[in-house]
Amino acid sequence: MKTALVAATTILLASCGGKQTAALESAITQSGLNPADFDTTYVDEVRGEKEVKLYTLTNHNGMEVCVTNFGGRIVSIVVPDKNGNPTDVVLGYPTAKDYFPENNQSDFGASIGRYANRINKGQFPLGDSIVQLDTNNYGHMLHGYSRMWQYIPYDAEQPDSSTVIMTLVSPDGEGKFPGEVKVTVTMKVTDDNAVDITYKGTTDKPTILNMTNHSYFNLSGDPSKPITDHMIQINADNYTPTDATYMTTGEIAKVEGTCFDLRTPIVVGSKFDDPALAGDGEPGHNGYDHNWVLNTYKDGKGDDTKVCATAWSPTSGIQLDVYTNEPGIQFYTGNFQDGTVVGKNNVTYPKSAALCLETQKYPNSPNVPGWPSSFLNPGEEYYSHCVFKFSIHK
Repeated sequence: MKTALVAATTILLASCGGKQTAALESAITQSGLNPADFDTTYVDEVRGEKEVKLYTLTNHNGMEVCVTNFGGRIVSIVVPDKNGNPTDVVLGYPTAKDYFPENNQSDFGASIGRYANRINKGQFPLGDSIVQLDTNNYGHMLHGYSRMWQYIPYDAEQPDSSTVIMTLVSPDGEGKFPGEVKVTVTMKVTDDNAVDITYKGTTDKPTILNMTNHSYFNLSGDPSKPITDHMIQINADNYTPTDATYMTTGEIAKVEGTCFDLRTPIVVGSKFDDPALAGDGEPGHNGYDHNWVLNTYKDGKGDDTKVCATAWSPTSGIQLDVYTNEPGIQFYTGNFQDGTVVGKNNVTYPKSAALCLETQKYPNSPNVPGWPSSFLNPGEEYYSHCVFKFSIHK
């Protein structure tokens, strides 16, 4: 990233002069983004024309997080590596229009809703009825299809230099989900180098709600190389097994003696040849795309003061610790990235260019009695909390 930033500065100096150069340089973020490239509008079929912008959040340590209200997405996270160099650790695109669905189908950095992850055959019970959603993934509903919130502009305000607050109203029946749902996503950069994300929501009819952030992390700062050399640890004695369509079977199984035992750190790519990670059996689709049952969640309550997952890059030394009140975390290793996507700084992302750590309810939880509930009723408030905290691995 350092090379790209130097190149961007050189271009600015060569093409501009005097005060104009200074103004342009001050507008460019640490990650090389130009806020003007996000200053646009998007016509949503339900909400009409909406404003899209880039919001830059900072703390006193120089950490920088850029967020666009289009899909409530984290576009960049810049933190120091082991040598003190500012390093962008998430995948993304350089302009707002790159995120528009007609240009790319991507979850990069998005605030996912209404329902993160999969629902079996797109169906779930509600009272005496069965709600049928559209399906988009091996015959299942994935990430709220067909009206996915990652392709809807949130309303946004930035009350201070470290915080952005994004709100969205989803009308009754949008995406075939019942109830008018109002959600607020608050992202804050804290002085201990963390991105603190809080989700809140209400509904006027019984419905389901399950949100997450879908940032793709490459902690080396070089997304041209896969994260197979990263280290991963998840604080979970159990996981939820899946079938060949990546749908949970309804079981909760012990991780002990399996490739899902991440209670002690392992190299991310070290188990990719395990038959249990073959997924649909298609060549190149092997890897993790599973939910872990977090030890930090007990008796119906999650302890968001304890680390539930940790990843780090041996190259940069950057470590990510995740905290949440949610019962589960989906660990995904970019198995479906095909090596054709070109992102920020004109970098082509290879297969497994990043890993995701998505805090949420278990996949298909509305259909499995006894699992932590994703149902939301009028008068109740949905609340979910996730923290991505960065440091140098010791």
